[in-house]
Amino acid sequence: MNEGGAAAAVADTGGAAPCDLLFTNVRLATMAGGYGEIDDAALALRGGRIAWLGARRDAPRACVEHDCGGAWMTPGLVDCHTHIVHAGNRSDEWEARLNGATYEDIARRGGGILSTVRATRAASDDELLRQSAPRVLALLAEGVTTLEIKSGYGLALEDEARMLRVARRIGDVLPVQVCTTFLGAHALPPEFAGRADDYIDEVCERMLPALAAAGLVDAVDAFCERIGFSHAQTARVLDAARCHGLPVKLHAEQLSDQGGAALVAQYGGLSADHLEYLSPEGVAAMARAGTVAVLLPGAYYFLREQRMPPLDALRRAGVPLAVATDCNPGTSPLTSLLLAMNLACTLWRLTPLEALLGCTAHAARALGRSDIGTLEPGKRADLALWDIARPADLAYAIGARPCRAVVNGGVLRLPQVELAA
Repeated sequence: MNEGGAAAAVADTGGAAPCDLLFTNVRLATMAGGYGEIDDAALALRGGRIAWLGARRDAPRACVEHDCGGAWMTPGLVDCHTHIVHAGNRSDEWEARLNGATYEDIARRGGGILSTVRATRAASDDELLRQSAPRVLALLAEGVTTLEIKSGYGLALEDEARMLRVARRIGDVLPVQVCTTFLGAHALPPEFAGRADDYIDEVCERMLPALAAAGLVDAVDAFCERIGFSHAQTARVLDAARCHGLPVKLHAEQLSDQGGAALVAQYGGLSADHLEYLSPEGVAAMARAGTVAVLLPGAYYFLREQRMPPLDALRRAGVPLAVATDCNPGTSPLTSLLLAMNLACTLWRLTPLEALLGCTAHAARALGRSDIGTLEPGKRADLALWDIARPADLAYAIGARPCRAVVNGGVLRLPQVELAA
């Protein structure tokens, strides 16, 4: 790729203002209608947005041109479900599961989420950033340009606020857009043992109002499950989010069918996530509401689950399928969105096209973002360049790192970056 500053001669556009950057000799996978392939293409940027794309012979004038040497360009990847800000490690629980314990057994003994809560509460903000940054950097090296980060390991107002502030800092010190999600209803903290309804009062009446007022919340999530919160308690959280004008999503039907997907669909939810135990009624409700199904194959693999999400039913209903890492210390310590794509294809028989749509256009929709996820004029210039033969290669090779360069809001950089001092 030509990284030099000298502008090359490009097509004249009759005196129109030139674009800032022009990528030529590139193959585009626009992800607008299938792969949306355009061979021997060019793509122009102006003001951090995509200004034009099409055949190279028709390219507009630009101040700087970059010859991409025939590389593929896609939208920047979107990881739409992560718990990436946390302290500590739960390899001991992983070992216990391999010796016969179940996820629910560990949670009921005070492990699971509460183990990470203790470690996260004990860590300073700087320590949380220090431990979380390498996980983020691994994703950025694979072409991720937008990242959702949930709270949920604080479970008290001060600690939930610290998690969300650290998530915002990640977006300040690293070249990635961060969308923050308040997941206060993730687990019952020890100080509320036996008082789940009282804790939901705390989430709805104290925590969410304060965090929303501080500008720390882009969306609200909850864990609707036997070891999480009931259907009725979850509905209270979604009601509170609605009162604050915040979009909702939900951990639903991961370990059992609690009717969570149909519930979040009633609120026009952005997404329902996991969905291994999703019912036909839940599928129909999601289809009516336009709620995205976020598939999390890392957790399925790591927990050695046997029940797959009902993908054929979701396809027939026209429910958009997103794919994410679910990066977290207990059930999906996964920091590769490309590997998540491969797992979704290999374990669940997603097609490579479905997997890539799931990390671009449909993942953007799961975050309520219409300005990213496809290569189209007017959209934010978040792009990834790949040394691959065809777009399916992104889901094909296990452990490959084919990302050549990334563009974040119109700024070209190498995929490997370091944490700012």
